[in-house]
Amino acid sequence: MTRHFSIAALLAQAARGQKGWAPQWRTPAPKAEYDALIVGGGGHGLACAYYLARRYGLTNIAVIEKGLVGSGNVGRNTTIIRSNYLLPGNIPFYETSLKLWEGLEQDINYNAMISQRGVLNLFHSDGQRDAAVRRGNAMLLHGIDAQLLSREEVRARAPFLDFDTARFPIMGGLLQQRGGTVRHDAVAWGYARAADKLGVDILQHCELTGLRIENGAVIGAETSRGFIRARKIGLSVAGNSSRVAAMAGLRLPIESHVLTAFVSEGIKPLIDCVITFGAGHFYISQSDKGGLVFGASVDGYNSYAQRGNLPCMEETCEEAMALMPSIGRLRMLRSWGGVMDMTMDGSPIIDRTPVDGLYLNGGWCIGGFKATPAAGLCLAHLMAKDEPHPVATAYRLDRFATGQLLDETGGGTNMALH
Repeated sequence: MTRHFSIAALLAQAARGQKGWAPQWRTPAPKAEYDALIVGGGGHGLACAYYLARRYGLTNIAVIEKGLVGSGNVGRNTTIIRSNYLLPGNIPFYETSLKLWEGLEQDINYNAMISQRGVLNLFHSDGQRDAAVRRGNAMLLHGIDAQLLSREEVRARAPFLDFDTARFPIMGGLLQQRGGTVRHDAVAWGYARAADKLGVDILQHCELTGLRIENGAVIGAETSRGFIRARKIGLSVAGNSSRVAAMAGLRLPIESHVLTAFVSEGIKPLIDCVITFGAGHFYISQSDKGGLVFGASVDGYNSYAQRGNLPCMEETCEEAMALMPSIGRLRMLRSWGGVMDMTMDGSPIIDRTPVDGLYLNGGWCIGGFKATPAAGLCLAHLMAKDEPHPVATAYRLDRFATGQLLDETGGGTNMALH
């Protein structure tokens, strides 16, 4: 049975009629006890388990997932990766993540379809241009690629945009060429497969129902498949962060909102990069199948539903038409929603909790997918060494009590208030 992907393995399997491939990961029964338990079988949780085993030598690890691997937010996003941030607390983290993306396929021996096609942020006013210059300079000072494009340079790259008759004419853009897209479900499958090869137990259909705490320390997890003892438990459950933390008596500075995404029918190649609309929260790219993948802002109310609402869809389509009127001729095939765990300042949390042995990775707002490798690495570092990773020191839980907020865009849980 073949588990390592290579040209030789591919040719050998072709000769056998593709009948010799092994399952991508095992289906083990839960052990009574693990050294570390990760709650959440999405990209972040699986990446954490992989790096715990690969970099920190912990092999007695399990990941529990109430459904199937990859059935949550990791498969319900618009696949964008980038590191074009402004604040010192964010730039090193997201650049670390982008560098991990760049070597991920070789690291885990899996084709995640990483495409560094570029991310182009448009601006439509003098003020937005100044903000783009400031962001680009901050990136360059940290050794990150950034290029300010003039109106004509943007037109040469994307002539299908509305430059002249739009309500918000395009004045230019900030380009990060190393940004791009990744096949999101392949990320989950690749990390699951790589973690499994290192001995990690991946327990699907194993729902967390409670956390057992004694003398201020966690001792294990109650699950739908029985009690599992663990001296360290990492929570990586995206939009369910507040509900899961409540099992430990914790109240988090987080609200859950739905972020809607869409895909159109397939068309011939049109958009060769990721483009964001500076006058509204709209971003678009083209998938390898030809569909236009685009997204919106969060819905204006708290929800755990994995679907958007009609006003949000209407607003997104209006912004799409303002940016590129030709999109109006396309049929929208489907829309879906991911449940975002929105912090009050719009930046994430990777930190120990007041409960000994319980660790939190959450509050990713609308930027969790691009953070997947670094979020997993930093949570693994925290669980292994009980100290924050150097690039995640700003993501403290107590910053909301001390006032040391990390407000990257002035867009926290309710963007209309900023």
